[in-house]
Amino acid sequence: MTAARVSIQTDDFNVAAEIAALRARDARVGAVCSFIGTVRDRNSVPTPGTGVSTLPPEGALAPWGGPAALGAAAVSAMELEHYPGMTEQAIEGMIDEALQRFDIYAARVIHRVGLLQPLDQIVLVAVTSAHRGQSFQACEFLMDYLKTQAPFWKKETTPQGAHWVDARVSDDEALARWGISVRNA
Repeated sequence: MTAARVSIQTDDFNVAAEIAALRARDARVGAVCSFIGTVRDRNSVPTPGTGVSTLPPEGALAPWGGPAALGAAAVSAMELEHYPGMTEQAIEGMIDEALQRFDIYAARVIHRVGLLQPLDQIVLVAVTSAHRGQSFQACEFLMDYLKTQAPFWKKETTPQGAHWVDARVSDDEALARWGISVRNA
């Protein structure tokens, strides 16, 4: 029995188990590439030598180069919503497109929904092929496509309250590298 190619779920996933299932009984597999996305506080900065990140001090530069005073706030939670059935179908189409574009054997996409906390896993994209190049490319293609075309909605909670996250021009530009033009942002 083969595992579903797409899973939308509230529960966390086990990366090792998912990759093992993806490559099970396929002796052709020479490469497995994966991407794991996590909830992050994109406004925090690492404290050298501690492995701990905190918000930048008032007036300091945030990690993306802008001033921290421009409303940067700690992300305490993220909530993801989707259209059941429609979202899975859209991601299945993305995998079909990857199978046509790249010499890959299989792909698996897991995306979590519901309330998530910083450091929680959000998404897994895993791809198998004979060689790493095709797996890397297909994995990146699927993530670029997922960020712009999958019907998900993301809400972040900060000390200032909850707000829906807008689409980003950089995500549209990433997808354009693959010859796909969209205007989500």
